[in-house]
Amino acid sequence: METQPRVRDAKLIAIGNSKGVRIPKALLQKYGLKNPILIEETEKGLLLRNKQENTFSWEETYKAMAAEKERWDDLDATLADGLEDEDFGY
Repeated sequence: METQPRVRDAKLIAIGNSKGVRIPKALLQKYGLKNPILIEETEKGLLLRNKQENTFSWEETYKAMAAEKERWDDLDATLADGLEDEDFGY
């Protein structure tokens, strides 16, 4: 069952020499939007998302992965499964 995206009317409001859009509190909470946000231009329109999504450095990522203490004992078996020789039709 495919659900249609919900559509809401909004008005542009004056903010100094610029314009802004009021985002309902329920949507801010639902999507966890907090300052600062990024506005990304896409083929379908504008995408709003939290800026901190893309602020991880390699060092921070490595530290977060190390903190998980994930075991990689089965990696060798995965690498030796022979799938690299399969033709997947690409």
